[in-house]
Amino acid sequence: MSNAIDRLKKIYVCIENIEFIMNESNLKVTHSIEDKIIKPAIRMNIIRIAEQFNKLKDENEFTTLELFTSNDLKGINAVRNYIAHDYDSTDDNIIEDVVRYNLPIFKETITTHLSHF
Repeated sequence: MSNAIDRLKKIYVCIENIEFIMNESNLKVTHSIEDKIIKPAIRMNIIRIAEQFNKLKDENEFTTLELFTSNDLKGINAVRNYIAHDYDSTDDNIIEDVVRYNLPIFKETITTHLSHF
């Protein structure tokens, strides 16, 4: 289980990285996601989040994965693939939705789960 906890902590750090980037830019979410310097940093952290979820799956950490909805897990993986394989034409609205709606859910779930340890 400690491996799963480490992975959740890495996801949490990536979410905090994105929040830091957004706060430091003093731009609204939409403008931050469109910024030429900030955009790649946000996207890379989203890819890192998805990779940690994939590693949890590869390590058969299904109890940990069950903390999240299957739609959220499929969604973050789809966004990761979208960013990684079609970087130049990735729709910023999709990234904005992930940052605005999905990441806070992930963060809250992780915070709740880790508080038990």
